[in-house]
Amino acid sequence: MNTKHLLRSFVLAQALTLAAAVAAQAAPEDYTFKIIESDLHSGEGAIISVSLTDMRTNTPVADAVIFTTRLDMAPEGMEAMTTPVEAVASDIPGQYQFKADLTMAGNWRFQIAAKVQGETETVQGELILGVQK
Repeated sequence: MNTKHLLRSFVLAQALTLAAAVAAQAAPEDYTFKIIESDLHSGEGAIISVSLTDMRTNTPVADAVIFTTRLDMAPEGMEAMTTPVEAVASDIPGQYQFKADLTMAGNWRFQIAAKVQGETETVQGELILGVQK
């Protein structure tokens, strides 16, 4: 084997390795947030349970860092009506829990953003919560 052939083989191997690394990295669209418990009632201290799933493998994503949440009544035309959201510990991998005061019945918008380990971009979700009296 001559040097020119070895160099070509090395360059090809490097290109294939780089292509595999790029293909392995997911995009934010490869993840989805979903409401776990849809039977929510108005009142203080309501628990909102959300799952985060890697859609490529259909597996839960544990240890994501949730850094932004917003809960408002935008679906009811009252975007300015917000309520604080507090993270609550969850023992189930891929499930994230939050506590909020759902002051009135109706549809609430829950916006959430997270960093997933190994991903460069932020994963974002917007969920609609139907809250009963």
